[in-house]
This record gives sequence, C-alpha cells and structure tokens, in this order.
Amino acid sequence: MSKATLTAVFIAFLLTSSGAKPNGKNKKPKQAVPAIECDMRAGKINLSEFIVKCPANCRETKEKVYGTGVFASISSICNAAIHSGVITNSGGKVIVTKMAGQMIYKGSFANGVRSLSLPNRRESFSVSVGKPKKGVTYPSTLVFVPSRPTTVKTASPVTEAVETEPSSTAAPPTTTHVTTPITTAPPITTSAKPRVINHRVPEAGVHRPETGTIIRRQPHVSSSSAFSRVQPQSERKQHTAQSNPAFARRDWPHPAYTRPDWFSGTRRPTDSSQSVPNTGSKWSRMSTGDPAALDPRPDNTEYEYQLYNFGQYSPAPEHKPPSETSSPVPEVLSQGDSNCKVDIAFLMDGSWSIGKRRFEIQKDFLVGVSQVINVGVAGPMMGIIQYGDDPVTEFSLKHFSSSIDLTPAISKIVQKGGLSNVGKALSYINKHFFSDANGNRGGAPNVAVVLVDGWPTDEVEEASRLARESGINIFFVTIEGPDENEKQNVVETNFVDKAVCRTNGFFSFPIMSWFALRKAVQPLVKRVCDTDRLVCSKTCLNANDIAFVIDGSSSVGTGNFRTVLQFVANVTQEFEISDTDTRVGIVQYTYEQRLEFAFGQYNNKADLLNAIKRINYWSGGTSTGAAITFAADQLFSKSKPNKRKIMIVITDGRSYDDVRAPALAVHRKGVIAYSIGIAWAAQDELEYIATDPDRDHSFFVDEFDNLYKYVPKIIHNICNEFNSQPRN
Repeated sequence: MSKATLTAVFIAFLLTSSGAKPNGKNKKPKQAVPAIECDMRAGKINLSEFIVKCPANCRETKEKVYGTGVFASISSICNAAIHSGVITNSGGKVIVTKMAGQMIYKGSFANGVRSLSLPNRRESFSVSVGKPKKGVTYPSTLVFVPSRPTTVKTASPVTEAVETEPSSTAAPPTTTHVTTPITTAPPITTSAKPRVINHRVPEAGVHRPETGTIIRRQPHVSSSSAFSRVQPQSERKQHTAQSNPAFARRDWPHPAYTRPDWFSGTRRPTDSSQSVPNTGSKWSRMSTGDPAALDPRPDNTEYEYQLYNFGQYSPAPEHKPPSETSSPVPEVLSQGDSNCKVDIAFLMDGSWSIGKRRFEIQKDFLVGVSQVINVGVAGPMMGIIQYGDDPVTEFSLKHFSSSIDLTPAISKIVQKGGLSNVGKALSYINKHFFSDANGNRGGAPNVAVVLVDGWPTDEVEEASRLARESGINIFFVTIEGPDENEKQNVVETNFVDKAVCRTNGFFSFPIMSWFALRKAVQPLVKRVCDTDRLVCSKTCLNANDIAFVIDGSSSVGTGNFRTVLQFVANVTQEFEISDTDTRVGIVQYTYEQRLEFAFGQYNNKADLLNAIKRINYWSGGTSTGAAITFAADQLFSKSKPNKRKIMIVITDGRSYDDVRAPALAVHRKGVIAYSIGIAWAAQDELEYIATDPDRDHSFFVDEFDNLYKYVPKIIHNICNEFNSQPRN
C-alpha cells in the first residue's frame, strides 16, 4: 500500500472517530429524578406512574400515612416508602404507581413509621424501589393537580386562570384535567411549567357561631333552688361570652398510677402529658385569608382537619362521576383501632335547661368523637344514653360497628327534656347498660363519659361509687359549670370530684362555653383510649376482697411469725388498695380466733402495710377449721357482691379440728381458697382447704425463710384465674 493511501485511511479513521463520539455526548441520557419534600402526598401529583427522590429524615417529620402495602392517596409518599421498606430514613428514589381506591385501609407499625386506618378512598398508590426497568422512562417533571377556584363576588363571571411561563422551545402549552387520569407518562420535552393560581375553598361541615350570641346563665342572677334552672330555652337570657374567673380550669398534678394487668408483661411508665385539658384552637375560622396560616393547631392532614370539624372527608380536588357517586357502597365490617379497645357509654344531657341549640352542639360533638375514635369490632365500641328525668338508651354498644353508621344515628336523636338527673343515669348504666345483652365485651375496659350542662339536679356520689366498684371509668365533661353566685343552688358540692374515677384532672373536662366544646374532642379521645390509665377498670389487682387466715400457734414462734407477716405484706404490696379497689382483712388463730382488721378498715396501701407490721404474735393451739368458719362469718359475709373473694390460709401443722366441712362451705359461697403449708403441715388438709385444681391453689414450703419464693407464683395464679373468666 502506498504512503498516500495509508495517510488517507488514517485521516478517515480520525474523522469517523471524532464524528461518532464527540466528548461522549451520544451516550443515553440518565433518568432525571425530581426531588420532593417529606410532606408531598401522592394525590397531589397528576401522573399514573412516576419516580421521585425523597430527602433524608422524613420519619422524624411524622407526616401521616394511611394503609399498609397499598396506601391512600392522601399519604406522604416518602413515609409510605419508609413504612414499606422501599427506602430507609436516609432517603432515596421511589417509584409510585397509582391504582384504584380501597374500601378500607388498615394501619400498622413498620420500620419506625405508624400508619393509620382510614375508610374508603377513591385513589390509592403503591411504592417500589426506584430502579426503572430497562427501556422505561419516567417523567422528569411532575405535573400537579390544579386547585379548584374559589367563588369571587364580582359583576363579571370568574374563570380559573392558568398562566404559562415563556418557553425557549416551540412546544404547545400542555393542559391537565383532574378527572382524567394519565395512563401513560410521555417524556416532558418542553420547559413550559403550568402554574395554577392557588385558591382556597371553605371546608364543608365547618360550623360558625354567630358573633355575640353565646347563650349561658346570667352569672350574677342567683336562683332560689337548683331546680329553677330547668326552664324552656326561650326564658334563658342571652349575652356575649365572657370568661368566668370564678371557675378557672383546675390544674391537678397527676400521680403515676400503675397499669392494670389486662395482659401479662412489663409495666410501662405512665404518660402524664394529658393531665390538663387541651385548650385547643379557636372555634371559628375566618372566611378570608389563608385558613392554614390562621389555625394555631399543629399541621394536620386534610383528613384529620375534616374529622376535627365533624364532616365526612371529601377533599376538594377529587371529583367522582355521577354514576360512581350514586352507586351503592358494599357494607364492610370495620375493625376499628385495635389500640383503643374500650366499651364507651356517652351520657348526653337532654334536660330542658340545655335548650335546642346546645342540644345540637352536643350531637355535633358526639359525631366528632365517633369519627375520630374509629369505631370497630376490634377497637372501640360506642353507645349513647340520653338522660333527663329518667335515662333512655338511644343505642347500645352492639348496634353500630363503624363510625360511618354512627353519624346518621346520632343526628336523629331527639331531645327528651326534663331535669338533669345524672345520678339516676349512672345507676342505670351500672345495672343495665354494660351487660352481655347490650354488647359488653368483658375484656374491654368500660368507660362512661357524662356530658352535663351546669350541674346535676340529683346526687351522684353513691351511684358513682357503685359504678366505679363495678369497674366503670367515669369521665365528666362539665359545660358552663356553676359560678360563685350559682354554687349555692348546686345539689351536691364538688360533684365532679365525687363522681370521676380519680380526682387527678385526667378524668374531668371543665368547658367554659358550649361553643368551646369541640376543643375537647381530640383530648377526650386520647384519654379514653389510654387504657394504661383507666385505673377504675376491674383487673386482677383491684377487684378483690382478700382474707389472710394466719396460724399463730406455739409451733410457729415469734421470729417465724414475723416472716409470715412479711410474706403477707409482700403479697399485699402487689395489689391496688382502696375502698373501691382491693380490700384486705386478716384473721389470726390458735385454738381461738382473732380479727386483726376487717375489709375496708385500711383504705390505702401505706396504712394497710403499717397495720400488718403491728400485728402481735398470739401463741397457742391449731384449730384451722374453726378459723376458716370465723373468716367466713366475720369477713366474707361483709364482702361486696362485685368483688372476687380470695382466702389465703397459712399454717405450719395439722389442725386439731376438721377442715373439710368448713372449707367446702366457703367454696360453695364462691370463695377462692389458697393453702400454704410450712414444715409439719398436713398435705391432705392443704388439699381439702384449696380450691380445685390443687396444683394451682395449694403450696408447700419446707421452711419459713422460703415463703418469699411463692409471692410471684400466687400473684400469677390469681391473675391467670381472673383473666380466664369472663369480665362483665
């Protein structure tokens, strides 16, 4: 080959190489991934499938997520991806795929994110790892759902304006419509960005009071009797709202109560963050300006704000075709919030003193509670009693199994009138409402929430005490309570403290005005669902009358007797002691019997433990049978009917008398008998004394110093036996 030919070939090769790949610019461009913030919801993006990049630390923002696996469109994309394990809290790329709505979204906890439950939604989405498949390209620019315009009162028609920024390319402007979902996502080749002028639409269901027309009693006009407050609404004077310094909210400190043993496990520390009623936000929202900026509450999701304002959730941007809107929705059995499994009775005030307007506000409040609390068969169940002269069940716990069904039922309640006989209503729920026939589930705590206008017209103390002893946790919501001039007309002073489960502020809500009632919705729901602090519920630790029958014979000796008393104190220490909780009595015996103290003689734990320490050793013979009969007569004959009767017999030798007949007699009276034998105790007598099965109720220890080992065993068996029985 000639030199000229070689030179030509070389030049051609150089030209070909430089033309084919100048600076590598003919490589396939990388997928551009738009970045979003942690609060971006899938429903705000008008694409059927797209890829986004989430920032780090979204989990700490606690942006709301609804559902598991498949999420409601109002969920945060990034927190949904963390919940599903698609990304970590460090952020990353996520592919979002839109899909049809679900009838129900079930909440769960995963990867540090708590997702919430939600009723049916029109649109859902799922998330997957942000690695596009080969040949698939996602939009590099996100198209957002336009906001609806607000109605403007002008002389000319108002239309929605869309402004388009100038573009360097000659591409036609693109338009999107909220009701036309995009099935394919072509690459965006234009830099023109559709910008929609934002408009706000007043939320549906928001109630606004008329300015200066708040109705309540004249604070400076005294009545001749408590019953004079019961009068038709027209006779009650109206005046502008004013604060009442004589009835300021009480800030009680909250002691740390132990958790009732609904299930076995370690005890958690008590949360006292809600010991003072939440002052909440303003009742009314201004009709101009940015509502979000005017609302001092924390940043709520659109769903939560709708629930707070007592309306069914229907976000403005989403439109349903007429055929879809009118089609019947199949009934779905709501499971409810499993973290709030309680049986709740609301006692609503139907007296004439409340008036029709306040009665409607009261119904709105109950609708709001029913929506926020998420009623369902595996969560809270709710019933309503209206009281006046006499209580009437509007509907029981078993009537409705979802919040959706409760709303129309509450709206149909008609005011019955009469007095405000709260005491009679509390007796009614104690005797009739919380029963198996009315849907009481036994394993769920019983809660009664009393709504009262001003004050009751009868006494509540005795009825409340009996209700608490039955395991009912009583809350009081007192609206426009008595001021200084009205207290002389109150039938029972300090009626709230005499009625509620505990006087620590947790169970009482003093509300200054009927128009401020809605502020109590979420704080009330939070407290009612805090089952760790529903300390009046019947548990294995607070629902007993326990009689210790202690052998004080000569064979025991002074030192060993002190060891027995320490064992008794250790067992007692585990129970909740009060006149309405567990009560303890002690009998010491030799040939004779002595009642050291009776049930209810010491109504707090410190006094009871001190009384145990002060018991003196007696010394003498051993007549265990006579001691059992004595305990039955002196203690269990005075036991309360709703208490579990437990007898613990401690002896170190064989009895001089027969134990079988006395033991059989107490068994027939419903007494659960435990026998603890030490050293020379007779095994056959221990088995006669103990309730069947013997292995769970009879114990033998070789020496007194080993008694302490059986404290956990006895407590465990008492609680196991309690939890295995139906709790009504």
